[in-house]
Amino acid sequence: MQSVERAAALLRAVASAGGADSTATALAEKVGLNRTTAWRILATLEQQRLVSLDRRTGRYSLGFGLIDLAGQAGGESMVRRAHAVLARIAAKTGETAALAVMRDGDLTYVAEAVAGAIVSVTWQGRPVSLHATSTGKALLAFSGGDEVRELLDLPFGGRLQRFTPSTITSRAALARELTSTRERGYSECRGEFDESAWGVSAPVLDAAGRPVAVISIWGPPERVTAKRFPTLGRLVLAGAEELAGR
Repeated sequence: MQSVERAAALLRAVASAGGADSTATALAEKVGLNRTTAWRILATLEQQRLVSLDRRTGRYSLGFGLIDLAGQAGGESMVRRAHAVLARIAAKTGETAALAVMRDGDLTYVAEAVAGAIVSVTWQGRPVSLHATSTGKALLAFSGGDEVRELLDLPFGGRLQRFTPSTITSRAALARELTSTRERGYSECRGEFDESAWGVSAPVLDAAGRPVAVISIWGPPERVTAKRFPTLGRLVLAGAEELAGR
């Protein structure tokens, strides 16, 4: 019981800490533990992906394992809350609107709304490519550097998988794309996973600015053109902000 209490105390400390206050030494002092004990517990939490360590600065942040747990625990209620938002976006755009959350380590589509007159392929229940879809890029862009490296899980010098001629396979190119995504607030995809699917996505952020879900709009390139991206981007941003507010 004492170990559980200490682990919970450290998780709360990591959640509330920032900057220099998030090192192992500072966290140990905050919760009243010696540094060795705190480091050992933090190492275990890191193995379970509940905290993330930036080895360049020695600072801890909450890990993607917590987002995964939240996605599994709150997925159904998130879907219920998102249904009206997705349906409204689909009706307004004439395209598919979808919601994705983390489940079992994968970003997975859990809900869709499709405009009534349009027949499209469903992606619900399918894991999302992180580097080759707007959905995945929205998640990566608003995650920490260590989390991005963990999610992509590439060997040193490894390249990203190519799915279509437009897939980004260079980590440097992906980093530039994620920077642009953060600046816009939404991500774009030009048939990088499936040539027939172009779209935009925006993250649903929690109070600490971490992505807990992603809202997307997608459709074929003859309808979802690059010219429409700014308009569609504003819609996914508004939908994500509405869902976050709920």
